[in-house]
Amino acid sequence: MSFDPEIVRAFEHAGWQKAAGEYRATFAQASQEFVEPLLDAACVGPGIACLDLCCGPGIVALAAARRGAIASGLDFSSAMLAVARAADPSLEFHDGDAEAIPLPDASFGAVVSNFGIHHVPRPERAVAEGLRVLRPGDALSVTTWAPPAENIAWQLLFDAIRLHGDIDAAKTPPSGGGLGEAATVTRLLRDAGFAEASAETVRREWRLAQPGDLIAALRRGTVRTAAQIEAQRPAALLAIEAEIARRAGAYRRDGWYCIPLAAILARGVKPR
Repeated sequence: MSFDPEIVRAFEHAGWQKAAGEYRATFAQASQEFVEPLLDAACVGPGIACLDLCCGPGIVALAAARRGAIASGLDFSSAMLAVARAADPSLEFHDGDAEAIPLPDASFGAVVSNFGIHHVPRPERAVAEGLRVLRPGDALSVTTWAPPAENIAWQLLFDAIRLHGDIDAAKTPPSGGGLGEAATVTRLLRDAGFAEASAETVRREWRLAQPGDLIAALRRGTVRTAAQIEAQRPAALLAIEAEIARRAGAYRRDGWYCIPLAAILARGVKPR
């Protein structure tokens, strides 16, 4: 399938509208492990006007507000924004497209995005918009997922699908991301005009009570991965779940399944 940004946008939008109600209780338990390093990278603190780009249910904006920042968020999913507004009605959440942020130039002291940029059809436009709304001398920081070889959750799932299912069963549109390497994300920021662009791998753990919680979270709290799971035949899915449970035993510790996670954390500064 050829790349069509409008098809990608429609696919992502429908997926996040569906996932909004369960995201915080499922996959957010993994993604929120990287919120504090993300905020640190953009120097978010008291009095800083901070935009949470592709904010989803507003988890990062809420964390920024707890630091004393003047936090707001932007997302294209009305269902996600409803969850964010319910979590904290005092914060401002904007309905908008990350590729065309409906906010003034140089209006923020920090722009952050936790695993949002790689869902945008054209990430280069989103980071260029982040640069536009930043004040000179201030920073943007973003996280993207490192490849499955470094993210055991996806490795467990994809290995099990290859063994018992069909890895190509989901006919999803091509991603606009491809941002799983530090050098790629650094180049994305540099090409958009950021100075001091850099990226590093940050490692955390996703603690699960049961191995079945892993596939349930990916199924209910993601879009592209959820489509891969939903595309499997029922009999294959049972075998996939059993395979994940068997292999997840290697990560059991202190009564939990501690699944290693890895993210690319990138930072750039707007030139003065």
